[in-house]
Amino acid sequence: MKKFYSNKLAIFFFTLPALLVFSVMVFYPIIQVFVKSFYDWNGLGSGTFIGFENYQKLFRDTVFKLSNKNALIFSVFITIFQITLASVFALAVSDQKTKGRNILRVSYFIPVVLSVTVVCQLWLAILNADSGLLNQLFKALGLNYQQNWLSDRNHAIYVIAFVNAWQWMGYQFALMLAGIKAIPIDYYEAAKIDGASNFQAHTKVTIPLLKETYKICLTISLTGGVKAFTEMFIMTKGGPGNATYTLTYLMYKAAFREYRYGYGMAAASILVLQCIAIILVINWLFRDKEKKEVA
Repeated sequence: MKKFYSNKLAIFFFTLPALLVFSVMVFYPIIQVFVKSFYDWNGLGSGTFIGFENYQKLFRDTVFKLSNKNALIFSVFITIFQITLASVFALAVSDQKTKGRNILRVSYFIPVVLSVTVVCQLWLAILNADSGLLNQLFKALGLNYQQNWLSDRNHAIYVIAFVNAWQWMGYQFALMLAGIKAIPIDYYEAAKIDGASNFQAHTKVTIPLLKETYKICLTISLTGGVKAFTEMFIMTKGGPGNATYTLTYLMYKAAFREYRYGYGMAAASILVLQCIAIILVINWLFRDKEKKEVA
């Protein structure tokens, strides 16, 4: 194996097909997005080069600022919701003493395998202001708390974030559970010999050893929140007004509704840079912790 890894030419030829596919399918389109963001382009022809004009308009656009604010709210909300619940549920299911572990494992993951459209339609029925299950439940309990859940400009983004977090928590749960299963049982036995309780074993053994899993989960949830689109498109169309716009929805509307592809590509470029920045920050934070531990 060491001899194989020392052969740089063999490594190059084995990785070349994957690099070519990645370049054609991912890297080249991203480069084109950045190039077209400098053009006044309607999607046809070559367009007119206008330099940074699209970016200047974008940064002056109040909807752009609102979109970034919504992306931040969305990302933080789903990250806290998903990772917190996924951690608790994964720790509970991994305990041999938990009854109905197999049923719980399947139940938590069911929303993940459902279509996003189905999930959104389900929650639209639950959140309906007139006949929705949630308002009807409050009414049955005698509570005067009838709400237009998706019509409130201040709360609509939180409601949509909850729908997304509810569906994809099971994915984070599966990652957490897989990470816990990979931890050798010897560590827990050693902790018990030292007199550690179950809670102490999880805080001193499980959670520290799930560091790489948490890194992946944070990356998925934060980047997923920044580029959120489907729930807004199905449930609110960016409304009420523009209260649930995200940068992805702004890009979609500019490019595919208003045929301002150059402006839409500028928004897409910012989105790509934001996702890259999030990944770099997460990697830096976790690498910094590793350095402190070594020191």
